[in-house]
Amino acid sequence: MRIGELAARSGLSRDAIRFYEKIGLVSGQRLANGYRDFPPETVPWLQYVRTAQTLGFSLAEIARTGEELRDAPDTAEALSALFEEKIAVVDARMAELAELRAELEARVGTGCPLGAPRVASAG
Repeated sequence: MRIGELAARSGLSRDAIRFYEKIGLVSGQRLANGYRDFPPETVPWLQYVRTAQTLGFSLAEIARTGEELRDAPDTAEALSALFEEKIAVVDARMAELAELRAELEARVGTGCPLGAPRVASAG
């Protein structure tokens, strides 16, 4: 299918599809007239890419794991492992953000929020 039809069926713009092609997420053959021709299985793959992005996966992660998942005998098990890895990354990031929030909170009202926070004296 040509890029216009792929865009319509996938809900992506032609520019997005061209970008994905440029970075290797999708590939199409060039016809003699210069048009791109994409196989039908590109539509569900692009839907997978969009869902994975919604779940916080980067395009680099999608490209890497997409290859792994296509070759995995049990895709559900492989996906679950990827989700568990992503949950660990999200948990670590949440802990970092909690620390950042606590640091910012400690600096509120110090008179100079970019200076070191003042420690309250006990006496």
